[in-house]
Amino acid sequence: MNAANIPVIAIDGPTASGKGTVAQKVARQLGFHYLDSGALYRLTALSAIRRGIAMNDEHGLAKSAEHLNCHFDGGHIFLANEDVSQAIRAEEVGNTASKIAVLATVRHALYGLQLSFRKAPGLVADGRDMGTVIFPHAPLKVFLTASVEARAQRRYKQLIDKGFPANMEDLSKDLRERDARDMNRASAPLKPAEGAYLLDTSEMTADEAVRQVLSWYAAL
Repeated sequence: MNAANIPVIAIDGPTASGKGTVAQKVARQLGFHYLDSGALYRLTALSAIRRGIAMNDEHGLAKSAEHLNCHFDGGHIFLANEDVSQAIRAEEVGNTASKIAVLATVRHALYGLQLSFRKAPGLVADGRDMGTVIFPHAPLKVFLTASVEARAQRRYKQLIDKGFPANMEDLSKDLRERDARDMNRASAPLKPAEGAYLLDTSEMTADEAVRQVLSWYAAL
């Protein structure tokens, strides 16, 4: 099948909006492949931290992204055959990923890798520029968001459940800073794609959001 004919559901939104959980569940129900594009930036960040690449070394960061030795297996994420599913969720890695994601060279280095996830029977891709840059012709584009308060509570629960320390005030501050970086960066700023459905999940459960996305997809 021609890649252009393989259906894509692009789900974008800010940090901790629930897009990853929703995207995974939608993919599972449809039997589609799943792309967590944010994980690629986190993997690049983790690799850079481990290799001692400075955050102002744009060339070094882009090279690290270009030669990212990673693969996804079910719910697990591997870097050079090491399961780093938990390691990439650490706050230091997330903050670093947010900072390097503003670099056009890094985004360009990861572009082809993201396109390669488009395989039959279909793909659900979540991130910040899936509908605007990576898959602008996706038949269904969703911009999923939630209030800072709701997102901070979700992030707090995620971190505590995984054994990481967390502070609500710090998380809220961090989310606002990440939002500002994501929305104001020169390369692929965070914004709803043209024709995207807007979905505020502040007062919704993940399953309710999934049902709404599936309803939009069924109506195509």
